[in-house]
Parts: sequence; structure tokens; C-alpha cells
Amino acid sequence: MTGRERILACLDGKKPDRVPLYIHAINEVTIKGITRLMDSSIPLPEKDNVYEMNQKELMLLLNAFFTIHEYYGVDGLTCFDLLNEKPVDNEHVIDQFGVTYKKSIFGLPVPAKHPVITENDFRNYTPPKPTLEELQLLHFARQRFADQKALFWMMRGTFVRATRLLGLENFMVNIYDNPQFVHSVCKMVTEYNLAKIELLQQSGLDVLIVEDDIADKNRPFISTEHFKEFINPYNRQLVEKAHSLGLKVIRHSDGNLWSIMDILVETGYDGLNPLEPQAGMDLKKVKEYTGNKLCLLGNIDCQELLSSGSTDDVYKAVKDAIDVAGKDGRLIICSSNSLHPGVKPENCIAMFEATKKYSRYN
Repeated sequence: MTGRERILACLDGKKPDRVPLYIHAINEVTIKGITRLMDSSIPLPEKDNVYEMNQKELMLLLNAFFTIHEYYGVDGLTCFDLLNEKPVDNEHVIDQFGVTYKKSIFGLPVPAKHPVITENDFRNYTPPKPTLEELQLLHFARQRFADQKALFWMMRGTFVRATRLLGLENFMVNIYDNPQFVHSVCKMVTEYNLAKIELLQQSGLDVLIVEDDIADKNRPFISTEHFKEFINPYNRQLVEKAHSLGLKVIRHSDGNLWSIMDILVETGYDGLNPLEPQAGMDLKKVKEYTGNKLCLLGNIDCQELLSSGSTDDVYKAVKDAIDVAGKDGRLIICSSNSLHPGVKPENCIAMFEATKKYSRYN
């Protein structure tokens, strides 16, 4: 089977020839670290941050990113908006929605200024329209891999988009003080996402990721009732739209999701990731609870294991994950979140190699 066939079989509830391997997300520093261990002759950019790279350096990084997937037989590849943020000054960038972010040495920029604080802001706000230019990474991946690997797209969901526009605290206050304002913003970002799904499907996407981080290690940020009113109905539209176009859909959120697990299952997602161990998302328990209703993607710990464990520890974790959740085909091995700058490249490689070693079904 090809990697694409393997991934899609798992998301379709079928049993492929082996447990697939997938990289959910990976940082520039980690790409470079893995590449150096993989093949020191591959040219790499000197800079560690994409915001500081020129076009030539970006293409070097992209080649290394693709080569890792080829060399280690990774079955799927995550695509996303490529450099949609524009520089504001040396410390800040702004995205197409008008959200300003402060750059971070630890990975993704952090939202710092929000364009839609009041209803008056919203009335005067013009949302962006999705364009084919935003899908460059998907086009590059399709050219490189054709139909050999499953292509995923990381789409910001309703909660993430709305809270970045309003600011988290402002969003929470308006749930009580002005719920219709919140609904209006959620509807707007959903309309953008629905239009983008059509472009993604036309461009050869296989799997949509609704990336909507909504929980910490203890519980979701909002109540179950508010989740059912303000968030899930809009994300459900994304699931239904993607399914109508023949795409598979994964729900992504860090944190403890137990209080909304039944809602996520009922919504119709094909898969769930990243299953954060430190947040109580024990792989065996999640597997027992969801049964054959969801494909699970994860949950090799990137917080402690991949950052400070030994390669032997990583091999054991991968074997254990396959033993407890991989026998019926509804498991895809990946880390419990991104391969961030703090992980050891050798441990990432151990995760890749261990999956190959233990992934054949008994």
C-alpha cells in the first residue's frame, strides 16, 4: 500500500497493511536537526526561523522537510498557510485577518493585538477571502509526492479564529454580555473556512484537520453548554462540508477533552489527535471509550519522552501504543503535539524507526 492508501484506510475504519506513521507538525529547528543526522550532505538554511529566511533558504528548508518524509517512510504530510503573516516590525507579524502576533523563539508566534474588540469594530471589519496562493505548500507537496502520501491541511477552527480576532478574555466576556456578537464572529470565520475547503479539495487535499485547541491539561476553556452553543455547530459545518467533498476530517485539540468527547464523536470526525498524555488522554482509555468510532492519531509524548527520554524509551512507547490501540487499524502513530525545538532529533528518528519495526499486524 502507499502511504496515502494506508492513512485513508485507517480513517475509513479499515485495516491497512501496517500501522501508519505521520508527522503532525514540526518546527524549523527540528527539521534541521533530523536532517543533519539523516544526511549531513543535504544543504540547510543557516537561520532557524522562517520569518528571517529568504526565498532560497525557504526552499532549502522545504526540501529537507519533504526529504524527511521520503527517507523515513512517513505516510502523511501536513500542509498549512505558508508565510501568510507579514512583518510589522522586528518583533511582530500580522496575518491576513489583521491579528498581530509577537514572534517567539520557541515556535509559533503568540497573538498580541486583536482587530475586533467591539461590535463597531466588527461592523467596520472586512474579512479576507481564501486564495489559491495560500495553498502553495499543498501544491508543492502534490508535485513532490503525487498520490503516494496522504496530504493533510491544518485549518484553524472556530474557537481559535474567533478568540484571535476578539482576544480570549473579550470572547469569554461577550459569551455572557453579547452572545449574538460572538455568534456573528463565529459565523464569519466559518464562512471563510467553508470557502477554503472548496479550494483545498480542488487542489488535491485528502484530510482536513480542524485545529481548534480548546482545553488545558485539566478541562476545556469553556463549559460544555457554551461549547455546544458557540463552537461545535460551526465546526460541524466544516466536517459536513469536507465530507460532502470526499475528504476525511480530523479534530485536533491539546488538553483534556473528556467532558466533550461524546460531542466530538457524535459530530462525525474521522479521527482525533494529538491525545496529550499529561492531560489525561491515556491512549488505552481513549481507545476503549471510542472503540471503532474514531481513528486515533498519537500519542507519543513530545513533552517529556521525546524531549528527555532515551531512544529505548521511545521504542517501548511506540510498541506499547501499537499494542493497546493499533490492532484493528484505527491508529496512526504520531507525537502528542508538534516536534518542537525542545525534542531530541534522535528521539524523533527513533519514533519513525520504531513504527516501522513494530507496525506490522500480528
